[in-house]
Amino acid sequence: MDDKVKFDIEFPIHASPQLLYQYISTPSGLSEWFSDNVNSRGELFTFIWDDSQEKAKLLNKKSGERVKFRWLEDEEDGQSCYFEIKIQVDEITKDVSLIVTDFAEEDEIDEAKMLWENQISSLKQVLGSA
Repeated sequence: MDDKVKFDIEFPIHASPQLLYQYISTPSGLSEWFSDNVNSRGELFTFIWDDSQEKAKLLNKKSGERVKFRWLEDEEDGQSCYFEIKIQVDEITKDVSLIVTDFAEEDEIDEAKMLWENQISSLKQVLGSA
């Protein structure tokens, strides 16, 4: 099994960090842009798209700053990959960005980045900052 490769991608966003955090850390916020529906029970989040669902474990979160998940499928495969969405505020300009860290097979990185671009584009539309 090929090891997945870590990548980071940055998205400037015109929204307050507090508002953004609600959209990246709560089931109701995530279901508005990330997947069709999201359920959570403690640290376990179920992401639902059309006819499929994926479960992820919330590994870490820091209020107003970041969330980090690991897909259960990756955990069962013994992989240590995760995806993290981090809110970054430039101290001087106060510009807000989302930094996404994720992992993909080497030949699927461009595809994974495009998927995130589409997801974040949906988030921007929900926020009215598109």
